[in-house]
Amino acid sequence: MTTRFNIAKVDATAYKAMMGLETYLNDIFLNPIQKELIKIRASQINGCAFCLDMHTKDALKYGETPQRIFLLNAWRETDLFTTEEQILLEMTEEITLIHQKGLTESTFQKAKEIFEEKEIAQIIMAIITINAWNRIGISTHLELLK
Repeated sequence: MTTRFNIAKVDATAYKAMMGLETYLNDIFLNPIQKELIKIRASQINGCAFCLDMHTKDALKYGETPQRIFLLNAWRETDLFTTEEQILLEMTEEITLIHQKGLTESTFQKAKEIFEEKEIAQIIMAIITINAWNRIGISTHLELLK
């Protein structure tokens, strides 16, 4: 598959706005591995090879284990993920698959038991941002970095 075009060059203003979200995410409360788990899980759901490649490599650099990455798609079937991570992953799935039922009240209430309101807002923004990147990567046919 050949890249259709480089959105950063074709529409630098839009790309700069997306990078503004990334800059914002640098300073939120989530640690680097939590951010990468969100990015990987959303990218698995969306089927974005470019983002999966990038974020699995980044997660490994931050100290994530290959086993947890391999089992991320089946996180409910393992005890490898903390309660906090499970809520992040559940939120990621529900927001990524927003057309199914949205962020359910049940998941939102679980999040409120662990996270402050501002932290929930930051989690939502992290999920929205990777979903936007996935859509850019898939629609422009971004090629894997070699």
